Amino acid sequence: MLIFCFSISMFMYFMGLVSFSMKRKHLLLMLLSLELIVLSLFFILFMYLSYFSYEYFFSMIFLTMSVCEGALGLGVLVSLIRTHGNDYFNTFNVLW
Repeated sequence: MLIFCFSISMFMYFMGLVSFSMKRKHLLLMLLSLELIVLSLFFILFMYLSYFSYEYFFSMIFLTMSVCEGALGLGVLVSLIRTHGNDYFNTFNVLW
């Protein structure tokens, strides 16, 4: 069971990396793929901690930091859409 869950989480991680590298046109798609990567890392951490019967305190800290990262990404997305009108990377002259 542990091998199956670990292989699913590694598949999620690599699909997140593939989608992050392939879908570079929209900022929202990049943020969603980053959230998939963070979610798979949280799943791996949770399985690791449960396998060795450790406390889940560090997973709560990791989950809190990932929520803050997601809120910061959404704030940047809203700010860029308000200033530029869309989330295409080609229209952001400031970033290049």
